[in-house]
Amino acid sequence: MEIWKLLFFIPVCFALNMTPGPKNLLAMNNARCYGFQSALIASLGRITAFSVMITLTASGLAVVLYASETLFLTIKIVGAAYLLWIAFNLWRSEASPILEIDSIRNRFGLAKQEFVLAAGNPKAILIFTAFLPQFVDASANATEQFFILGSTFLVLEMVAISIYAVFGLYLRQWFAKPKMAKRFNRTCAIFLTVSGANLLLSEQQ
Repeated sequence: MEIWKLLFFIPVCFALNMTPGPKNLLAMNNARCYGFQSALIASLGRITAFSVMITLTASGLAVVLYASETLFLTIKIVGAAYLLWIAFNLWRSEASPILEIDSIRNRFGLAKQEFVLAAGNPKAILIFTAFLPQFVDASANATEQFFILGSTFLVLEMVAISIYAVFGLYLRQWFAKPKMAKRFNRTCAIFLTVSGANLLLSEQQ
């Protein structure tokens, strides 16, 4: 693909990756509670979900899936319910102490949480079906271009995750005390509840 398109794609894409939302909030909180390495390993669940979506977009199946009202509604309800479930657990938790990851759940469990959160948002499919094709030249090899754009998106997503995870480590100093950690949990719970409600009320365009 033309280099100028890729150079224009990178900053626009990175701005999208850095947008605050439930997925980046989860990465930040994972780093705060379990450490930077655990947060990055957990994020592989999100990367896997996005990889599947990009593959579907490249194959054209994403358009069919997004056009299905039944599938859209099902994914939306599951995704919203999962967000509200995480919010509920955060709200009722006393604190999120800094612990070794093996003492509470394994890293696969964290990755699974990231995967479900990413896959449970039908709007993510729209992002790939509406965003990536704008940078594809129809006269050239579309598959190759989708591979380049998709790979770039995933790399930039990991960079964004790392930045949020570093910020999560910084928060350890501020929320080391149980009382402060509880306040942070409840703030996150409110944000996730709003996100879940917004997803539940969203309509298919």
